[in-house]
Amino acid sequence: MDAARFADSAFGAPAREPGNTWAFTYYLPKRIPRRLELGQQIVVTLSDADAALGHLQGLGMLIRDPGLLIGPYLRREALASSRIEGTQASLSDVLQAEIDEDSRDDDTNEVQRYLDATRVAYELAKSLPITQRLVLEVHATLMQGVRGEEKSPGEFRTSPVWVGKAGATPDSATFVPPLPVHLPDLLRDWEIFVNDDGEELPALVQAALMHYQFETIHPFLDGNGRMGRLLINLLLMSRGRLPLPLLYLSNYFETHRETYYARLQAVREEGDVDGWLLFFLEAVKHQADDAVARSRQLIEIREEYYSDAIKGRSSLPRLVEMIVQNPYVTVRSVQRRLDLTHQGARNLIKAAEARGWLRSLGNYGRGGREHWFAPRVFAVMEAPMGYDGGADQPQARNGPMR
Repeated sequence: MDAARFADSAFGAPAREPGNTWAFTYYLPKRIPRRLELGQQIVVTLSDADAALGHLQGLGMLIRDPGLLIGPYLRREALASSRIEGTQASLSDVLQAEIDEDSRDDDTNEVQRYLDATRVAYELAKSLPITQRLVLEVHATLMQGVRGEEKSPGEFRTSPVWVGKAGATPDSATFVPPLPVHLPDLLRDWEIFVNDDGEELPALVQAALMHYQFETIHPFLDGNGRMGRLLINLLLMSRGRLPLPLLYLSNYFETHRETYYARLQAVREEGDVDGWLLFFLEAVKHQADDAVARSRQLIEIREEYYSDAIKGRSSLPRLVEMIVQNPYVTVRSVQRRLDLTHQGARNLIKAAEARGWLRSLGNYGRGGREHWFAPRVFAVMEAPMGYDGGADQPQARNGPMR
């Protein structure tokens, strides 16, 4: 790491281990600022982001059974956050892996572990503040049974790490996080900051600083990015800004990956927190707007199908709820989820297929099971963001990607 690129700012400074001939330069963060002077541009962007988040918050409180929407949003978040770290999987891969174990591979397993870790985090947060204990338990779940499992799941690192191109050394690395000896003090300050729900900082600014500091401390050998992004929703929920985890910022971060990394790095190198805050707040605004638009479309489809389904005496209404959460089904997945016989599940799928709700994809996987998917539901889930396609609303693609 080139010390000349890093200024001594309010957020940290380059440092070297004293008395060590072989010492290398690393970045030593300072205590997270509890107060910031927000410029006019940030105030305006914060207002827009806060309003968009408020719309999403209101939607989560008003719609019937908002919990049905959690699955689609958590999957998008898990997929995008894992892709940032190099995981190669599509949304259809992830959805089909959930209903058919023969469709699973290393990439879909990593996404599933992110989903498991998120659920563990929300369950722990019901009785715990966002503490180091919570972070360690969630990290253990995140890294269990996937690539990187050998890198001490659920344990803070005890050795130096650095970030750069393949084969980089501490001297050539783009960024060298603080040495392990500094982690206890840094994490203690981070923990106090995250659990301060006073009026010194708006919740969105607090979330942005929390994420920046976590990525800069880099407390684990692996999984830091996924953990840091997972914690954003958790903090906003703890501050009462979201009743449910419906905000998925990782998609914006993935779409603007180079800018995401550059904005974090600019805080370290130049103390440019304004650039990071503007980027983060823009992400919140775009993703909250998208989540509201996508939610409304999913709700419209669900209500249309449900109104038709309740006319009969079958289990079709329960199938509607099932395909809104995951638009892919097999006979076995319906049989297990709805507690039906094999023939009963097949008859139910055929009834939905006759209504145009489901379409067969043929037989897939090692088991050769037939898969069906709900085209309209999938199209809403898979549609690109408005900032990807230049549209104000999510635009659907034709059919699933395999």
